Amino acid sequence: MQREMETTKKTALVVGANGVIGKNLIDYLLSVKNWEVIGLSRKEGHNKPNLKYIPVDLLDLENSKKQLSDLHNITHIFYTAYQDRPSWSELAEPNLTMLKNVVEIIEPLSKNLEHISLMQGYKVYGAHLGPFKTPAKETDAGHMPPEFNIDQQQYLEKKKQGKNWNWSAVRPSVVGGTAVGNPMNLALLIAVYASISKELNLPLRFPGKAGAYDKLMEMTDAGLLAKATVWAATNPQCANQAFNISNGDLFRWSELWPKIASYFEIPAAPPLQMELKTVMADKNNLWQNMQEKYNLEKHDYEKLAGWGFGDFVFSWDYDFFADGTKARRLGFYEFIDTEEMFFGLFDKLRQEKIIP
Repeated sequence: MQREMETTKKTALVVGANGVIGKNLIDYLLSVKNWEVIGLSRKEGHNKPNLKYIPVDLLDLENSKKQLSDLHNITHIFYTAYQDRPSWSELAEPNLTMLKNVVEIIEPLSKNLEHISLMQGYKVYGAHLGPFKTPAKETDAGHMPPEFNIDQQQYLEKKKQGKNWNWSAVRPSVVGGTAVGNPMNLALLIAVYASISKELNLPLRFPGKAGAYDKLMEMTDAGLLAKATVWAATNPQCANQAFNISNGDLFRWSELWPKIASYFEIPAAPPLQMELKTVMADKNNLWQNMQEKYNLEKHDYEKLAGWGFGDFVFSWDYDFFADGTKARRLGFYEFIDTEEMFFGLFDKLRQEKIIP
């Protein structure tokens, strides 16, 4: 079913290699035969068999040309990079520029380029702006720009004309993973929030809007997303299309939150809206003390949780889910229970001594 199982050697260029999506994608590619991987990020990574990291500033065209000049054998570009900015309108220019710089440099160098995979999200449907049509479908109408996800897709659509390579766009919900240093890692954020609540002998309170507590939500496991991304990039019937990818189930925080509290062995209390970006800002010293007390890895507190991202997600007082049947109709049948995903991620965070 999947072309990645063929014997032909493939070389993947994973852009955004140190993010929660990029890291899991690299892990999956290395677990599948016949893939070599090159990871791009602003910071270096640890090379190992079939994996090489290249540090690069993709907003700097000259630096990008210098660092990527030897990449003549790329067959697949997996673009998962993201640059944050203070406002939504400011996101368009840098995020489109990075994609352009990668494609404009790699395409003429790698004559055997087969596919460019673009990582998107539900912002394509306006999910970040307010209540949107649910379940969202890949065919839904767009919204008023600026919207960098659409800008990127339109760029690939135009660039692909007359070329041998194809593209695909993968649209996950909120992604769950264990990567440290990613500002949009909700599972790690909840784990740190719950661990601090326990240390302070506090119950676990849902900190978002009251109306968000009982709305329908879905998430996308980073491991499942990696499989879907490679599936879409290596199957001809998926060429030049977008796919919603989620775990396959729906949940409400009102049902899941008490179970999360139980996992951390603390009681749950009624929701209380509070800005995490504010109330968690002074917990650095506390976390350092916890690292010493519980023999945790010495990760910087500021890099563990993007509290502003938590405020953003927990403010969705409207249903947040999409229709994932298109991918299933074309052969991607993977799914994961979201509760099991959370508890599995919490277990891994403990095993890696990131949380107590």
